[in-house]
Amino acid sequence: MTRRRPPTRRRTRRPSKRQQQKDAQLIAFAVVAAAVIGLALMVVNWLLAHWWVLLIALVLAVLAGIGWLSNRQQQARWEAVRAQGLRYALSQLDALHHAKFEEAVRDLMRRDGCQDAQRVGGGGDLGADVKATDPLGRRWVIQCKHRRNGARGSAVGTPDLQVLNGTARQVHGADVAVIVTNGRVTGPAVTFAKQQRLHVVDRQTLAVWASGSRPLWELLRAVPPPRQPTSLS
Repeated sequence: MTRRRPPTRRRTRRPSKRQQQKDAQLIAFAVVAAAVIGLALMVVNWLLAHWWVLLIALVLAVLAGIGWLSNRQQQARWEAVRAQGLRYALSQLDALHHAKFEEAVRDLMRRDGCQDAQRVGGGGDLGADVKATDPLGRRWVIQCKHRRNGARGSAVGTPDLQVLNGTARQVHGADVAVIVTNGRVTGPAVTFAKQQRLHVVDRQTLAVWASGSRPLWELLRAVPPPRQPTSLS
């Protein structure tokens, strides 16, 4: 007779470490979720029992929002007043850093009604330091040349205007291309500007513009005719 072999016992597999980690994470998540839900219920029940606290918080939030909105409106009004009365003396402009000089030119354009005036000067600006649209729809591209020594500094020459001439209309879409300086401009540069329909704001013109209230286009000759008035008008 053949003997029957005893049945082999199947070994129970232990869960892998990865499975154990997943189980632990699920348990931890469930515990945290239960704690959060329990805390939320406690807070809701407390607020229902103390509804006046929620009402006070709501009133304070409304008052804070009104105060923030009023402060923003006040700042906007002060900015408008400051822009309308903005004035610079040449001595102030001479003392500025070149970046601040560009910001001053931007602010003067805003004073004149160019609400979208922005400073774009910096590395790779391609000859444009300030861009603006005037109230009659003309696009202005301005290159700024600040001289720390004012009239005693180096004069703006033809090469500076050649850069503006090469990019203002073709790259930036300018209707009016302007170079502004608190220094001097050479005679050949002025001649080149007239030939290429560029506009030069030298030290004398800058003094009139910055210290007065007339917009720049009233101080320049042969400015292109207005486009169709825009929403900035």
